[in-house]
Amino acid sequence: MNNIKIVVAGPRGNMGKEAVNMVTNTENFQLVAVVDSRHEGKSLSEVEGFHGIDVPVFTNMQKCFEELDVDVLIDLTAPAFGKKHMETAFLNGVRPVVGTTGFTEADITELRTIAEDKGLGAIIAPNFAIGAILMMKFSQMAAKYLPNVEIIERHHDRKLDAPSGTAVKTAQLIAEVREQKLQGHPNETEELEGARGANFEGMRIHSVRLPGLVAHQEVIFGGIGQTLTIRHDSIDRTSFMPGVKLAVESVLKIDTLVYGLEHIIE
Repeated sequence: MNNIKIVVAGPRGNMGKEAVNMVTNTENFQLVAVVDSRHEGKSLSEVEGFHGIDVPVFTNMQKCFEELDVDVLIDLTAPAFGKKHMETAFLNGVRPVVGTTGFTEADITELRTIAEDKGLGAIIAPNFAIGAILMMKFSQMAAKYLPNVEIIERHHDRKLDAPSGTAVKTAQLIAEVREQKLQGHPNETEELEGARGANFEGMRIHSVRLPGLVAHQEVIFGGIGQTLTIRHDSIDRTSFMPGVKLAVESVLKIDTLVYGLEHIIE
């Protein structure tokens, strides 16, 4: 089997570092370059924390794709860059695997159209942890029988978006099997605005941001005389790498954009 030639965008970020390590330690994966906001023209081995990883650093993604033969882009940068990076990848025949959030439904529709026009696969995953995907699937199953549900997501205090992409994706999956309804007392009032959290089709989503956290989510269901809590915790960012690896392998086999890792796991 030929090596899958991979570029990682955002190598100095927490997730980017893990992705670089995963790619360099995976048989049949070949890291050919990284795209970073700094260190143009250097080798990655010259950047602190990447000793012995001798691949070029580009600050311009278009230039990177023009100069190198690339199969897959792994993009774990900030939400502001995700869409532009995907468009650049498509323009150059590269299949993107993207872990940034903040895409609108219109963005996804537009990007899916481009992917299908180009005959290229693409995967956007709000969460790459396999356990988190199972948590979402189990929550969708439970919502058929316990439609009163609230979501509490907890993340580190450097996360920019709230609620998390995982929480929104969970709510969307639940909404597919749950009739929209308001929860709580019909006459309830918020003494402090936002106390009841965000409202998604009657479900409440609560976001917590604290140092010491990584990525955690509870989906709490309430019924007559009972509650059910489905919880997932990522206590280390290595938890996301099996999902990134699966996405890289899967993106070569599809010719459309897939939103959510749940569509490609068995």
